[in-house]
Amino acid sequence: MADDQKIENLLNLALGATAEERRKSPELMVGYDEEDQRWDIIVKYNGNILRLEDEEVRITELSNEYAIMNLPESRIDEIAAQPEIEYVEKPKRLVFSVNQGRAASCINVLQTAQYNLRGQGIIVAVLDSGVDYAHPDFRREDGTTRILALWDQTASGTPPEGFRIGAEFTREQINAALEAPTTQERYRLVPSRDINGHGTGVLGIAAGNGRASEGQYRGVASESDILVVKLGLPRPNSFPRTTEMMQAVDYVIRKAREFRKPVAINLSFGTVYGGHDGSSLLETYLDDMANIWKTTILAGTGNEGAAAGHTSGRLINGEVQEAQIGVAPGELSFNIQLWKSYVDEMEIYLVHPSGERVGPLQETLGSQRYQMGETEILIYYGKPSPYSTSQEIYFDFIPKREYLDSGIWRVRLVPRKIVDGNFDMWLPSEGSLNLGSRFYQPTPDTTLTLPSSSRKLISVGAYDSRLMTYAPFSGRGYTRGEHFVKPDLAAPGVGIMTTVPGGGYQPMTGTSFAVPFATGAAAMLMQWGIVEGNDAFLYGEKVKAYLRRGARPLPGFTEYPNPQVGYGALCVENSLPG
Repeated sequence: MADDQKIENLLNLALGATAEERRKSPELMVGYDEEDQRWDIIVKYNGNILRLEDEEVRITELSNEYAIMNLPESRIDEIAAQPEIEYVEKPKRLVFSVNQGRAASCINVLQTAQYNLRGQGIIVAVLDSGVDYAHPDFRREDGTTRILALWDQTASGTPPEGFRIGAEFTREQINAALEAPTTQERYRLVPSRDINGHGTGVLGIAAGNGRASEGQYRGVASESDILVVKLGLPRPNSFPRTTEMMQAVDYVIRKAREFRKPVAINLSFGTVYGGHDGSSLLETYLDDMANIWKTTILAGTGNEGAAAGHTSGRLINGEVQEAQIGVAPGELSFNIQLWKSYVDEMEIYLVHPSGERVGPLQETLGSQRYQMGETEILIYYGKPSPYSTSQEIYFDFIPKREYLDSGIWRVRLVPRKIVDGNFDMWLPSEGSLNLGSRFYQPTPDTTLTLPSSSRKLISVGAYDSRLMTYAPFSGRGYTRGEHFVKPDLAAPGVGIMTTVPGGGYQPMTGTSFAVPFATGAAAMLMQWGIVEGNDAFLYGEKVKAYLRRGARPLPGFTEYPNPQVGYGALCVENSLPG
């Protein structure tokens, strides 16, 4: 593979794995269609990428020289070798950040007659599991929709211009569906549903108008316009991936420019895979997109804070360190990401629960295979990328039969030449593991999920507004490496009453439901600044700066910023200039 240094580690490992190894490793399969033997890949390019398109290679251009390519596996090496291609990554699977807010976030006072900041003239965009578009909270007093457009990436139909998946539904089509005489006819006209209710709940907090509760459960930017993208793929049992999120962000910014309105974008999905330092193509892409149009992008820090899925340490010459990892009985798959500075040289050993040991591992390009007991280990030593000086060593545990060997596994690090010494390890998301699979000496810091580690996003953690305490599940900062401050702030994320499909409400918990408080707050500030003429540049980093400055302290913390809640708890009243 001549250009494998243009290809990220995980994709290199997946391309070198056998079909059976891929089937037993969910992480390696993400982005691959086994039936067609085709991949979706993310590329950073320069020049004219459409020169590479042909009958086999399909390209969806995004902004700022990023693209999604769909192509046969047999063509990846050839495409990566082209001078237009700078770097290639595979998609990563996204997970929900799931696990009494307006007053706690100092919102109500700014919605009285003096200010009346309810998001008028601003678009709130939610990229999630879809929406119950018939819910009264997303309709105006006359019953028409507040949704300007809905892109259901999982549906069959006509995709938005410039995209290849899903179906786009306009405001006019949604209104026609709302006027249909029967539910059956409604969903024939606009066949988009929110099956699990996550997106409906998120949108209710950010922008619901409370019509179904006579205003009791009104959201934050209750008079904003709305854009919705249902993330996923048009095939059964699909799940959202980073490729769909990137296309969705591109879409909503295009639509916001088309409607000539500022936009606040809510991301309540995340992934644990990556260096947690802002260097992945997903993160650099979102940083670039945050500079386009009048855009503010917000993301949750995830729910991995108490999951024991991260450990870290600092090696010094002459001192061996060891990470102990519990693998619970019945575990079907498992992986470990080890990230370190490329300048550090160390010997790495892997120890089986039986005491069997392999190592020192060879720092060679290409995948390495070891069998320990009834478990096969695939290992890939990465190189620095054009965007990072870090090195990743990736371990994928694959059962030879049905389950992995359970017990305590060990990764032993023996220093040879240490300059920096810092290392971090991450396991898969807690929700994908059996109870008991964890690090035995976890580090709760740097448990935020990607893309909340992106520099220019507003990253939001969760606290309990009833007890005024940090929510221990909330993913923590700071980022790895440069340790820039994340989260930026925290918002209520425990027991939040919000909209559910069918027209009602129920309580929700998780950073998924903290982010939309901040998204709605961003829309309020953008209304005050841009729509009302007080500050035409109040978006993006400026919104972040104002929200940071206005954040208020939580009991139990004496130093700010901190890795749990950043600069403090969201308080929009304090954030309004003047």
